[in-house]
Amino acid sequence: MTESQQQQDLRHDEVQAGTTTGLASPSVDVTSDRQNSLWSDAWGQLKRNVLFWIGAVLCVLFLAMALFPSVFARGADPRACDLANSNETPSADHWLGYDLQGCDYLANVVYGARNSLLIGVLAVLGVLVLGVVVGAIAGFYGRFTDSLLSRLTDIFYALPTVLGALVLLRTGVLGDRGPRAVAIALALFSWMTAMRLVRSQVIAVKSSDYVAAARAMGASDVRILVRHILPNAVAPVLVFATITIGVLIAAEATLTYLGVGLQAPAISWGLQIAQGQALLRTAPHLVLFPSIILTLTVMAFILMGDALRDALDPRQRS
Repeated sequence: MTESQQQQDLRHDEVQAGTTTGLASPSVDVTSDRQNSLWSDAWGQLKRNVLFWIGAVLCVLFLAMALFPSVFARGADPRACDLANSNETPSADHWLGYDLQGCDYLANVVYGARNSLLIGVLAVLGVLVLGVVVGAIAGFYGRFTDSLLSRLTDIFYALPTVLGALVLLRTGVLGDRGPRAVAIALALFSWMTAMRLVRSQVIAVKSSDYVAAARAMGASDVRILVRHILPNAVAPVLVFATITIGVLIAAEATLTYLGVGLQAPAISWGLQIAQGQALLRTAPHLVLFPSIILTLTVMAFILMGDALRDALDPRQRS
């Protein structure tokens, strides 16, 4: 037998031994295969869910509205106002009428989508960063670290999101009350559920065989968390994040309505509702239209989140 044939037989025996013992090669990412299967099954479930498509279409519509407002506003300028048109009702030329200052209300409602969605997305990104980092550290290291971070989370849980953000914004700690400041304030009091989701997933996964194998091969704690543990926490956190975008958009409108969120000359659905409440009897369209759009936006993200939850949970599948 030649030397090359002996080497081929040796490699064949090594592969067979690895198959027999059930140990994956270090180059094989077991977690990746499992996640690919999970997302494939979930997509198959989502394609048959009518509520998912309703939420997805609405989300795409409002995102397009935020990115290209001039298209949806029919070229109208929300800053071009004429007091002679003050509080005029909807017409064929101006579908949503005019506001108190005589500004085209369709343009104002459309341009209000940008700030509302921007704050919702930025706040959720902050929630994910805080929740994933704190939850991963608490679940992975356990013991004193887990106890300390869990008690810190309980302290934040005791503060309602809107109340905590209201106090923080009113004190002026974050400076000018623009979209960035409002998003930070909301994120600081909304990350706790994400932390608990990640922590519970990390605790459940860290004792798995493939994590022990990665540790035996000398992988660092950071690599184990990023490559082997955190991918298993993506599903519940993604569901939470999708629903939370809608919740935080509503929270931003609440803060703005209370006078501690965005301030004029910014354009926001919360500002429009706050300014129109005094004219509810004489010009109800000033409250009605931004309220409808706000409700549809929040509903769209919640519908998508509910559909994702059902698709990613095997117990919900028929």
